[in-house]
This record gives sequence, C-alpha cells and structure tokens, in this order.
Amino acid sequence: MNFAIRSLLEVQETSLLVAQAARRLFRRPSYITEMLAQMDVIGVGSLPIIFLTGFFTGGVLTLQTFPTLKSYGAQDQTGYLVALSLVRELGPVLTALMVTGRVGSAISAELGSMVVSQQIDAMRALGTDPVRKLVAPRLLALLLMMPLLTVTADVFGIIGGGTVATMLYGMAPETFVSSVRFGITSNDLIGGILKPLVFGLIIGSISCQKGLGTDGGTVGVGRSTTSAVVTASIVVIIADFFLAKALQVILDMPK
Repeated sequence: MNFAIRSLLEVQETSLLVAQAARRLFRRPSYITEMLAQMDVIGVGSLPIIFLTGFFTGGVLTLQTFPTLKSYGAQDQTGYLVALSLVRELGPVLTALMVTGRVGSAISAELGSMVVSQQIDAMRALGTDPVRKLVAPRLLALLLMMPLLTVTADVFGIIGGGTVATMLYGMAPETFVSSVRFGITSNDLIGGILKPLVFGLIIGSISCQKGLGTDGGTVGVGRSTTSAVVTASIVVIIADFFLAKALQVILDMPK
C-alpha cells in the first residue's frame, strides 16, 4: 500500500474516531471523573514545561530583535514585536509541540498498552464503550486545556521578553508594557485562542487513533507512540499555515 492511500485511510480512521467520540460525549455514563483526571494530567502536569518554554522563548525574541530595532531607532516597539510573535504564532505552536511530546506520547502509549494487554477487549466484553470512556474524556480535556496552556505560555513569554529588555538592555518597564498593550488587537487574541482548539483536537485524535490501532505486542506500543508524536507534530505545523491564512481572511488581519 503506497503512502498516499495509507495516509488517506489514517485520516478516515481518525475522523471517524472523533465523530464517534463526539456522538457519545453526552450519553450516559459521562465519565466526568475521568475527564477531570485528564485535565489535571494535561493542564497542571504541563505547566512547568510551558512556563520554561514561554519564558525563554520571549527572552530569546527580545535578545535577537532588540539590537535590530535599535539600529532603526524603533527599540520602543520591542514589546509589541515579542507579544505579536507569541500570541499569533509561537505561543500556540510551541505549546502544541510541547503537549504533543508530553501528553500525546503518553495517551498513545497508555491506550496501546491497554490494547496489547487485551484490556480494551475486556472492556467491550463487560459492555463498556472504550471510545466513550477513554477517547472522549481525553479529547475534551485537550480542547479545554490547550487554550489555557497557550495563554500561560504567552504571558510568561511576554514576562521573559520584558525581563531581558529591562535587565539586559535597560529599557524602561513602562515602555515595554505600553508597546505590548497598545500593539496587540482583539483579532490577535481571538486567533491565538482558536488555534489551540484546533491543535488540541489534532493531538488528541491522532494520539488516540494511533494508540487504539497498536499491534505487534510491546514493540508495537513503541512504534505507535513514535508515530503519534511525529504525525501530530507534522500535522500541527501544516495546520498552522492554513489556520494563519484563514484567520487573515476571516478576521481581516494584515496580509
């Protein structure tokens, strides 16, 4: 089977899995406890890496852009450039990639282990729907947590950029904050929230599909985990391009 046909079949399987989870999301039993546990693992558990990623990304942006802006006499716009880069692109994408590496791999490995140890078959034999119990809570938790994690990365990125600008380059904190506040528009914030929703759906659906499709014993679990992380990362980056273009048209942003 060639690559194109295999890719189309995987897209079909993933789409059907998401559709099944959406249909069964509001049926009883609802597994609220499972969803809350996943929100804790995905959201609270990812905070340290999101803090570090956001803070140092903002610091690097300031480190690289301040000298260039200063040569044009526009160093007072450093905060605007850092915030715009984070809110529009770097915040959502870097958060999605970090969550893919940490959470997507864990979801795929967990579900894959349950498949090879026949726990999924046991659940079906007992009348429990694996999609409703395992897939739907993880998808919903990712949809709820991804925007919050992205906002956290944006905030700490701006803090990191402001720290470098004030401590390393001697910029007045008021100047940095002012350029951030008056430079970012509501459309930028809307776009920065919509992207993580799509990325969360991509990460959750691909990770669950790869995990439930595991075969070949424990070796297959490793293959599924690797495939989930690589595939989700690539799809996130590709989707970011099309989302950016769509948001430019829909929100009438500068092209």
